[in-house]
Amino acid sequence: MIYVHLVTVLALFQLMVFATLVGRARGTYGINAPATTGNEQFERYYRVQMNTLELLVVLLPALWLASSYWSPAIMAGIGAVYLVGRVLYFREYIQQPTSRTLGFSLSFLPILVLLIAALAGIIRSL
Repeated sequence: MIYVHLVTVLALFQLMVFATLVGRARGTYGINAPATTGNEQFERYYRVQMNTLELLVVLLPALWLASSYWSPAIMAGIGAVYLVGRVLYFREYIQQPTSRTLGFSLSFLPILVLLIAALAGIIRSL
């Protein structure tokens, strides 16, 4: 389970890094809290953070559930693909939001695989 723990901690750190970048972008682009609009480049940073938060809510339970039925190392490897996908998503979305497809796919598909693995494990255990 050590790899599941590692992916979990890295995913949480990743969200914190994105949140820090949003804070820095607030200063760079002059967007005072609580505003979340007003500069397109700031809004890109903000959307990356929010989209990451939205997916993290599903990733973590899916990772832990799937890891309780299948090889934790393999499930953590699938979770690691999510982490790479988030980095790509960040880079793509900040540069050009319409180019985010690869990063989003590498974030979304691992979650789907983990959810299916968790469900399969549950059904197999009935």
